[in-house]
Amino acid sequence: MKDLFRMTVLNVNARDYTEEEVKDWASCGDSEIRWRELLAGNRYVGAFNECNVLVGFSSMNKDGYLNSMFVHKDFQHRGIATQLLSEVERIAGQYGVRYITCEVSLTARTFFEKKGYEIVKIQKYKANRLELTNFVMRKVLNCG
Repeated sequence: MKDLFRMTVLNVNARDYTEEEVKDWASCGDSEIRWRELLAGNRYVGAFNECNVLVGFSSMNKDGYLNSMFVHKDFQHRGIATQLLSEVERIAGQYGVRYITCEVSLTARTFFEKKGYEIVKIQKYKANRLELTNFVMRKVLNCG
C-alpha cells in the first residue's frame, strides 16, 4: 500500500500538482507510524490484478470518512476506483452513517462529482512542508 500510494501520487497526481507538491505529498506515506494509525482506524478494501498484486485500495472509518482512494498508475480508467468506491459506500451503509465525507485532490474531483459527491469547500491542507489545494466533498447516502 505504501508503494502504491507513493507511485500514484508521483505519477497520476502530477497532472494537477507541481513536482515539488507531489514529492511533498508522497513523502507523507513514508511514516510507518502513520500507516499503523490509518490501518487501525479505517476499514480497507483492495483491488488485485490477475497475479494477485495490489492495484488499488480505499478505506472508510466508522464515522463515514473516506480516508483514501488510490489506483496504480498502470490501472487507471479500468473501473477499479468505481468498484472500490462502491464497496466503501456499502461499508458506510453497514456503519449506518447518513453521509460520506472525503478530502479529494484536484485530480480526483471530477471522478467524485460523477459519483454524486458535492463540494462542501475548497481548502488548503498541509502535506509535510507544503499546503496543497483539495476539496472537502460529501455524499448523502440513500437510507433505503
